[in-house]
Amino acid sequence: MIKKSILDNELNEHIASLADDGREIFLLGGGKVRLSAVSSTRMLNEMRANHRLGPLESHVLGQAYIAGALLSSTVKGNDRIRLDIECGGPIKGLSVESWACGAVRGYLFSNPIKLEKPLESLNTSMLYGPGFLTITKILEGSKTPFSGQIMLEYGNLANDLALYFKQSEQTATLFYLSIKYDDKARIIGSGGLFIQALPGAEDSLLEDLQEKAGKLGNLAEFVSKGNDIKDYVIEEFKDFSPEYLERSPIGFSCPCSKHSFEQYLANLPEKNREEILNGDFPLSIECFNCSSVYSFSKEEIENLFKGGEQ
Repeated sequence: MIKKSILDNELNEHIASLADDGREIFLLGGGKVRLSAVSSTRMLNEMRANHRLGPLESHVLGQAYIAGALLSSTVKGNDRIRLDIECGGPIKGLSVESWACGAVRGYLFSNPIKLEKPLESLNTSMLYGPGFLTITKILEGSKTPFSGQIMLEYGNLANDLALYFKQSEQTATLFYLSIKYDDKARIIGSGGLFIQALPGAEDSLLEDLQEKAGKLGNLAEFVSKGNDIKDYVIEEFKDFSPEYLERSPIGFSCPCSKHSFEQYLANLPEKNREEILNGDFPLSIECFNCSSVYSFSKEEIENLFKGGEQ
């Protein structure tokens, strides 16, 4: 992966002043509810720089990155989760993949998002339109991935994710995805919560958490002031006896490399090889998931096709 630099010095100074991005895991209500919390300001700004996103595109894909970091808290080892949306609205869809280790990558199908008229708010329902949300668990050692799918109902990622767990896994969940911008449309704070009922959770406990969810303080604003998201959870959920379990890092990361694309090119059929050799050089290949661009000279390509080593 090739990370592009964030060129705004003032933004870089602000990010450096914040607590590190990370994922914190808690139990609530005597161990009957699991809460995952992420702070993700650096991740979203690196995502934005690599994919060259405007404010609207950053908001839509940024919410999906936060969701991916939260969802991957449900897997372990080298397992990963993919969140896919295909829809009829202006964004067309998105794909985000996240690993248990905290690495997140992914892209928008439509960048820039083409609108007939400017948005009057950050209500995303008209951006999605009708469509489907799919979550796929890719587990190490399993021959086939496990996928579940729902129709989009809200056009709001947090609400549609909660609906997915209710319909596909019969589990009560709450999602909170939060991004704060400054007056120059820069992302200065971001984070999210994933609250999931465990077996034995009483309806009354879930009702209390649902009520609390409607009164939460602005998470992204809290993070933007340099506060630790762990303190946010402890304060906001103090009435639910939060029990802290662990912390792990999260970040914008993609396993792509020039070598992986060399292997791909070396295995192309003869027809495709001829087309490439008769085309323009240098040959540039862009990774969808992170927008890293790898460049190959004609000599490099000829050596690849001959089986030569770089």
